[in-house]
Parts: sequence; C-alpha cells; structure tokens
Amino acid sequence: MTPAYDEAWYSSRAADGIGRLAAYDPGHDVAGMRERTQWLVELGSNENPYGPSPVARAAVLDALHLMHRYPDPRGARLKAALSNRHGVEPERILLGNGSHELLMQFAQVFAGPGADVVYSQYGFAVFALAAGASGATCRVAAALAPDATMPLGHDVEALLRAITPSTRLVYIANPNNPTGTWLDRDSLARFVDAVPADVILVVDEAYGELADAHNYASALTLTKSRPNLVVTRTFSKAYALAGVRCGYAIAAEGLVAVMERVRESFNVNAFALAACEAALADEAHLAWCRERNAEQRSALTTALRQRGIAVLPSQTNFVLAHFGERTGAIEAALVERGVVLRPMAGYGLPDYSRITIGTADENRRLLAALDEVFP
Repeated sequence: MTPAYDEAWYSSRAADGIGRLAAYDPGHDVAGMRERTQWLVELGSNENPYGPSPVARAAVLDALHLMHRYPDPRGARLKAALSNRHGVEPERILLGNGSHELLMQFAQVFAGPGADVVYSQYGFAVFALAAGASGATCRVAAALAPDATMPLGHDVEALLRAITPSTRLVYIANPNNPTGTWLDRDSLARFVDAVPADVILVVDEAYGELADAHNYASALTLTKSRPNLVVTRTFSKAYALAGVRCGYAIAAEGLVAVMERVRESFNVNAFALAACEAALADEAHLAWCRERNAEQRSALTTALRQRGIAVLPSQTNFVLAHFGERTGAIEAALVERGVVLRPMAGYGLPDYSRITIGTADENRRLLAALDEVFP
C-alpha cells in the first residue's frame, strides 16, 4: 500500500522526541501584517523599538563588499570584543545564530533519551522544544502562585526538587520570558550553589542588559567558580539586532570545546559579526536605550494598572498583563486597530497578553486602542 505521505506519516518516522513536538508558535504573522497595515504597532516580539547603534548600521554597510566571502568561522573579532567586555577568555565564549540555537544545542549535547531536563513552568518556550527534540524527559517545576511576591516567577525550591539522579540539564531564564519576573541576587546565588555539580545549569540572560533592579545580578560573575554553569546572552533585545541573529554563551573552556563539535559551520553571518562588534563599542547607545525602556516600562505599567489591569513586575522590555477571560477578544480587537500583542495561550496563560515596551508614541496608540475595547 502506498503511504499517505502526510504530516502524520512523516512524524511517525521521525525520532521519538521530534515526533512528539509541536512547532514553535511565533504568535501573529507580523510580516504579513506589515504588508497589509500602514501604521502597525508591533508590540508582540520584544524588539527594541529604537533600533541599533548607528555604528552597527554602518558596520553592516561596510561589510557588504564581502558578501561573496564566507564569514570568519571562529568569529575571532567578536569573541575578542566580548572577552574584553566581560573579562573572560575567548576560549570560554561560544557564538550562536541567536541564543535560540545555543539553547537547542545544549540539550542535543548534554541530554537525550533516558535523561531528565528541568525547567520552570512559564519558562521560555525553547526550553521545552530543546528538551523534547533531544528525546529527554521534561520535568517542569511549578511556578510561584499568582498571589506571591513575584507572581508566576521561578520557585527555586520547586526547581531543586525536580532534579533527579537522571537530570543532566537545567534551564532557567533570568529575567524570565514571558513573565518578566526575576530571581534576586541572593536567590540566584543559592540556586546556582544548590544545583548538583554534575548537572549542567544554563541561565538564559537574554534580557540581562535591560534589568536595573537593585537586587538583580547576572550569573556571569559565577561562571569562573562553577564549571557546570552556562550563561547565554543575545544581541536581539537591548542591542536591537534581532534581524541579524547573533547570541553567545559563556562557560568553562572544556564545555565550550565540546559544544564546538556540533556548532554549524559559519553559523553567524558576516553582517551579524560586524554589527555586534560595533554595537558592543557603542556603550552610550545601549545606555540610552536602557533609560528609554525603563521610563516607558514604568509609564506603561502605571497606565495599565490605572485601567484596572493587573501587570506583573518586570525587568525586561515587556510586561505581562492580565485581561481575564476576554483576553482573546481584546487581542483580536487590537489587531483590527493595528496593534499587535503576543498571545500567551501557548504558554498556558490564556488570560494574559505579553506587551512589548514601545516608544512613547507607540504606547499612547496602544492605550488609545485599548480604551476602545477594554471596559
């Protein structure tokens, strides 16, 4: 009998982990909406609305004449710049096509069938994808209750209880996407110390540059003393380089050497290498973006709460807002008015929407549209 050759047929022949996966859900078709809507307010993808440093733009243009050449496969200049920025040896730096690629590869290398991967409920969606694709068993630690001090944030004790003798990998995002919540300095240090030394701990700090709370601290300072600790960062958020796709990890030299075995050749393109190196040098632009984001995050949070909308505390460039049972209808009505938020049903949070912090004008347009559809 001739096979049906439909998706189910191919899925049945995929590796076990792949067969059980659902594709990553990006939310709305924003690219298509741009073509149909003249004045689209894009508040669904946590992009930096102010754009990258002018020197990063210039670096991309300058690199165009080498479009016919392969990029540096080692990314030596960017690694040197990162080494200087973070005070770590270049051999401890791993470059990726966005941190997404690296998060997937950590499970590919260190997990697999028979292994457990631990992450938090309402953690970054890629953690589950990475674990599932590797064939590992996912162990999800319950988040804090909605009425907790850090509602829906990481429950450190629950994460530690989820670790078993079969656990090979633990993922945690700090600050966290999609909740915006964070572990304070002391909680993070205790957690890092409590994770067994034979378990790889990956702390994703995609929004680390945007955190300004007095009690927030990066895990980067802990990597030298904890050989099982990995910290990932990205140029997509604070540096506004989402379109060129570049991220990196900092870890022990031996761990990076093993990861290099699976890194795809030329995984970071020439324009990304040039743009990111230049962006790192423009500290003034980064500081300006941080200040604008903090101002608008505070202003938008206040405006939403004044309208009776619960908003979780955030140290990122987005907030998680609770609209209740009308969330889907409100999101759809906003799309009709040219305002795009990020639906959260795929994260198990159907009563919430994630709202990127836009410019002052974008946030005014959001609030004006919201006043038309939210009672």
